[in-house]
Amino acid sequence: MHSEVVVSRSADSRSRQPSPSVDAVSLAIIEQLQEDGRRPYAAIGKAVGLSEAAVRQRVQKLLDQGVMQIVAVTDPLTVGLRRQAMVGINVEGDVDPVADALTQMAECEYVVMTAGSFDLMVEIVCEDDDHLLETINKKIRALPGVRSTESFVYLKLKKQTYMWGTR
Repeated sequence: MHSEVVVSRSADSRSRQPSPSVDAVSLAIIEQLQEDGRRPYAAIGKAVGLSEAAVRQRVQKLLDQGVMQIVAVTDPLTVGLRRQAMVGINVEGDVDPVADALTQMAECEYVVMTAGSFDLMVEIVCEDDDHLLETINKKIRALPGVRSTESFVYLKLKKQTYMWGTR
């Protein structure tokens, strides 16, 4: 397990605050935390040219504005979650209630409304194939409005980073 800074793309965080502007110094702080989410504020301050207190204030402001989160990121395989899949979902009618219900499911790690072949794309993480089948068949397909699903089971994860926040 390691700590990562995740620059938030959640609609909830955007709706809480006005769209914040992130200056070059804040981006540099984010980059420092993305390299090591436990890096001391004093070390970050030295790297970006601020005092420890100024870094602490900026980090708190970025957290409060929903610009980023500091979270522990695990490798699902090491914590007993051996099956991951992306599920494309087509919905009849309003997509919002289905998306909202999916966000409440523990297995759903990522829920996004899309344009194209699917109305929603959902990443799910499960213990095994039986858990995956139960999640898709008994939970997702059982939601009112779900018309169809298509599952894309992960065979091997080649890359997963959270560094896009400062590019």
